[in-house]
Amino acid sequence: MALYYDEATRLDRFVGDVMEGVRDQGIAQNTLILFISDNGRPFPRDKTTLYDSGIRTPMFAVWKDTIAPRSVCKELVSSIDLGAGFLELAGVKQPSSMDGKSFAPLLKNPEKSVRNYCFAEKHWHDYEDHSRAVRSHRYKYILNDYNDLPMTPPADAVRGPVFQAMLKLHQAGKLKAQQQQCLTLPRPREELYDLVNDPHELNNLAHRDAYQTVLKKHRDILQSWRLTTNDKIPAIRTPDEFDRQTGGVTPARIRPRPSKAQMKKTVSKE
Repeated sequence: MALYYDEATRLDRFVGDVMEGVRDQGIAQNTLILFISDNGRPFPRDKTTLYDSGIRTPMFAVWKDTIAPRSVCKELVSSIDLGAGFLELAGVKQPSSMDGKSFAPLLKNPEKSVRNYCFAEKHWHDYEDHSRAVRSHRYKYILNDYNDLPMTPPADAVRGPVFQAMLKLHQAGKLKAQQQQCLTLPRPREELYDLVNDPHELNNLAHRDAYQTVLKKHRDILQSWRLTTNDKIPAIRTPDEFDRQTGGVTPARIRPRPSKAQMKKTVSKE
């Protein structure tokens, strides 16, 4: 914990140095400063998941005389929108081959909507997985292509005290159903959450009759996105490089890593 606070203090100091440098140079009025995070916390059910605790990350923006101080924007912004926004602010036309919708209008008007849906994807990360999600302002739909695999957190979290404690409690039958999501098999093929009434995404509504229209709408939107982006399920699965119980290294963690073609040959021989 002391190390965490030390890192937070160091980060705060370096961000302060940047802000001070902008002010000292007298360029605050024509300088946009963005502070973002790459993923959620490195804990079970956070980092590498498609829940908001894994993909809803902070983005702070500062621009003197352009962004109102202490203003809050609740609109949807995807990471692919950053490049499009920078180009617009620089007066450069966005290439037709570039994905993303400019977030720039939100800087002056935080209530202006630039997109209705955000998409997220999970691939192999220490462990094999393949999931996709679409998030609207109210709902989240998740499709788990490999629902025969558990939702194992990244290896650093598996080795951590929280997950190891969860394993012991699970073996003792002391975990509640909602606490077992990282261990449950099979996982739900589809997940649907009402983010207004269930912000922690604990109650899967995918099989409830009252939500079938919402489910189909989000399912169709995700499928359309997958077709547009030529998203496909890999022909073969990538072996786990760490043990899912201990986080220890497996024989698959060799370097250089074999290509998919080499993996396919190995699978064929077996």
